[in-house]
Amino acid sequence: MYSAATESLIKQAREIKEDELQKFYIRVFKQLHAKDLGGDTVDSLQRLRLILSATKYTREIPSDLVMKLQTILCSSACPEQLHVLSCSILREIFLSVSSLSNLSHDHRTISYVASVVLSQAGNKETVLPLCHHLLKSLESRLSEGQISKHALSILSRIISVYPDILTDDQVNLVSRKMVDWLRYASMQQGASVSSGGFFSAPRTRQPAPLTEVDGVVTGDFFTVLCVGQSYTDDQWMNMYTFSMIRNWLLTYDTDGTSNAETDDRSEVDSSVMSMVSATSSSSRLLPPKERLREKAFEYCQRLIEQSDRKALKKTDTELQKACIVEAVSIMDIICGEDPSYVYRAFPSIKALYGRLNGDLAYTRALLPIAQFYLNHSEMAAVDSEAVFRQLFGHCPAEQFNEPMLAFEFTQFCLLNASTLQTRVTGYRQSFPNLLKFLAWNSPGLISEFVELLPSLVAPDTAIELLHTILDLPCLAAALDLQHRSAFYQTSWDQQGAKVAACLDAFRQPSHRGLFLYILRPEAGTGDTIDRLKMLHEILGDMAEIPRVVRCAQVIPVLLHVYFNTVTQMADQKLMNQLMLVLLERSSLLYNIKTFNAEVQRVFSTHLQTLCKLYPPLIVDQSRELLDFAGSPSNIYSKEDFYTHVVWVIGEYLSVSYDPRCSVELITSFFESLEAVLFEITQVRQSASPPSFSPRLITVLMTTLAKLATRSQDLIPRASLFLSKMRLFARSAPVISCYSEEDTEEIITRAHELINLLKLPNVAQFVLAPAAGVDGPRWHRDTNTSLPQSMRTVSTLLQRHSSLLPT
Repeated sequence: MYSAATESLIKQAREIKEDELQKFYIRVFKQLHAKDLGGDTVDSLQRLRLILSATKYTREIPSDLVMKLQTILCSSACPEQLHVLSCSILREIFLSVSSLSNLSHDHRTISYVASVVLSQAGNKETVLPLCHHLLKSLESRLSEGQISKHALSILSRIISVYPDILTDDQVNLVSRKMVDWLRYASMQQGASVSSGGFFSAPRTRQPAPLTEVDGVVTGDFFTVLCVGQSYTDDQWMNMYTFSMIRNWLLTYDTDGTSNAETDDRSEVDSSVMSMVSATSSSSRLLPPKERLREKAFEYCQRLIEQSDRKALKKTDTELQKACIVEAVSIMDIICGEDPSYVYRAFPSIKALYGRLNGDLAYTRALLPIAQFYLNHSEMAAVDSEAVFRQLFGHCPAEQFNEPMLAFEFTQFCLLNASTLQTRVTGYRQSFPNLLKFLAWNSPGLISEFVELLPSLVAPDTAIELLHTILDLPCLAAALDLQHRSAFYQTSWDQQGAKVAACLDAFRQPSHRGLFLYILRPEAGTGDTIDRLKMLHEILGDMAEIPRVVRCAQVIPVLLHVYFNTVTQMADQKLMNQLMLVLLERSSLLYNIKTFNAEVQRVFSTHLQTLCKLYPPLIVDQSRELLDFAGSPSNIYSKEDFYTHVVWVIGEYLSVSYDPRCSVELITSFFESLEAVLFEITQVRQSASPPSFSPRLITVLMTTLAKLATRSQDLIPRASLFLSKMRLFARSAPVISCYSEEDTEEIITRAHELINLLKLPNVAQFVLAPAAGVDGPRWHRDTNTSLPQSMRTVSTLLQRHSSLLPT
């Protein structure tokens, strides 16, 4: 955060007393009236700025001081530093912006005044005076070279906040001016003044012609890619206009062409219409909006042509990339507003794609090109499959380590998710590649992928997607090794021998298949790999790398989104596959601190959801559930998930949920769980204290009682076993580990269950109600407690029975 000295200054500013503050206001006011506004005045204004901004509430300063600050703000004679300080101070207080907007401003102060007005404005009426002032400056030829440059950028900020502030006449006015600036800027460099030597007066050099980025003299109209030593005022206006043309078209040209002639033109052959609109004579007859659209289109085509030139400077190369992105985006907007431009645009766009395809330096420029194909390829009858195969197949795999590309790529997918699902066949199969962006850049992209993930879930790839999400930390580790391997030819790495050992394993041919799978570009090569445990061992030393740890932290969030999505579309087959994955992967996860426990907690939550939606899962997967629940080792490695598995067995293994639930199946589960409970509750004085929670014991006891009520031959065995639980709860190892409340809970639960099993019909109603009984909410069952009915019956039995176990 802040340094100690800065913290001290902020504290002083917050704690200044009111009388001291008033004296300080008077001193600042006197300093501002002095003839020489020197360093002391600047220091006082900086301190005033700190005092006003250090508190959450707005302070009130004297009106005469406010007026003086406004005067300084609007004075062209004051130094730039005072303009900046006055602007920042006025932004911190409440003032009447109408009085400020009525003041006369020159080209130096208009930006500062506009900043204050926009920060204080609550509605468009307060901004109208400033807006009218800007429009007048645009009309004035005398100040065109000075104020207009600032006015255009400020006007762009205003319409982004208040798009309806301009009337149709004002929109047409600005559109006409923008046409002139875009198309008719001068073709000579601005006049530059150089000294003619020590004893001679300055002389003006003759204007030189503009050049292209490759040094060739410009032969067409001026654009932002024309190079010169200095620029004229109308050339600067050309650049300002291009910078705001996209926002202007989106704001005021979305209604398309409005006159009847345009409606009739839409029925004319497109090629004839394009030829007519391309001539300058017909262009001059168009309304202002349409003429601006025509000139902007020509401007963008010229930029695409200029971007093919080999730039002499690296900065010009970067400018070419930015201009390609902006030009294609503007052409996309124009074609969306007037489809007749589609046929004129596609030759340029297609040639541009052919030139940029495969060049990693221009990958970001492929996104607006892909957007253009997505929006207009059907109308032009152009095949776009190759474009999206390149986009989703190569870009993420080769440039996953570009943060800006990752963000823009994800935004592109979010913006077009519904269209991509229906029209791009390989979109949903590309999730292994798309998730590389998240693996490398998490958690910066987690919010975007939370929105994007549902569009990637499909019935045919849902299981593979789940495995891929669970293996995302492995993917992050593999990408890290791939990146290191490309830059370090030896196995030495400055982060230590552990990473170097993983890097050597990554380069070994015997492990090539594992890494090829985890780094695969698309789905369809299998749900998971048999040697996943081996991959975890190979990448074991990468588990503490910060990128891998951060990636693991976002997995639980993605899993919740995945399960919430897949359960809405899942059928019986997919439900069974999901159950198998939960059982399998609960013990097959990358060994990262707290990662396994968090994933198992998510599994536990959604295991209940799956069984509630489709209770026959218990019978369908009875063999796998028996193996899982009958293994005491699962208790020690994943107790929470094991507890939920036992609970769903007791809750849904019933003939009321599935007629295939036989007595033999119930008996098998009962005997398996009985053996587990017996093993973990054997009373040995030399035994170590239990490492599991009392909740597991109560859930196991309750599940055994539930199963016994569904096969009443098992009731005596259940009652006998439950009667021994008091001895377990009072044993020395248990007392040393559990609290008094925990041991009493185990004993009380055993007593309640024994009492219920004495009345089998009542026990069946309480412990194993029919599927529809929960309609009126006769009971409330949670993972670790018994139904309310059970406690009521237990109370009644305890009042009238003296047969309670001791």
